[in-house]
Amino acid sequence: MPDLGLEVLFKGINMQRLLEGLWVSMRISLISVAISMVLGLLLGALMTRKNPVIKVLTRIYLEIVRVMPQMVLLFIAFFGATRVLGIDIDAEAASIFVFSFWGTAEMGDLVRSALISIPKHQYESGAALGLTERQVYYHIVIPQTVRRLIPNSINLITRMIKTTSLVMMIGVVEVLKVGQQIIEANRSSSPNAAFGIYLTVFVLYFIACWPISMLAKFLERKWN
Repeated sequence: MPDLGLEVLFKGINMQRLLEGLWVSMRISLISVAISMVLGLLLGALMTRKNPVIKVLTRIYLEIVRVMPQMVLLFIAFFGATRVLGIDIDAEAASIFVFSFWGTAEMGDLVRSALISIPKHQYESGAALGLTERQVYYHIVIPQTVRRLIPNSINLITRMIKTTSLVMMIGVVEVLKVGQQIIEANRSSSPNAAFGIYLTVFVLYFIACWPISMLAKFLERKWN
């Protein structure tokens, strides 16, 4: 049987360290997701307004997020804020800021797309039934918008969880960074440790993201 380097997981507290690193990744992503969902809903509603100033500002924001790699944003937020602006911010807080900045833009665009996809006659039908504008949104628009948002928003959440692996570049000791530390510490005694560690990291990310994907499928079947 080939040596997969898995024995290094059972040395000392290596497995516990990986799980603690995974929790750091999940904590950053979950806080960022929560912030992005709230701000993204507000931004998406704002992006449907016909005010030209709002349209220009939101479009610039969205394009910056789409064009700029997340790693560059992390460097700007952490090193730029610390050294240029003199703001004392730790790496984890910078990571949450960047992922929230990114996630809010992406979520806002998803909300905007979902809102404008609602046919105009839905609003007119609600008004014909005597519903107020607030009731039209509460009973007709929002339920349909939420259903249309589920698949893409779930995809965004899993992307944010996976992309947290970049935060190791600014010194956050998350699961991938812990894995690299374990590999370096066992390079001579376990030459194949890299395969075993990265395979374990892959499985941990799968375990973290798979239930979210299953939840999305469950909600889609239920609503359909």
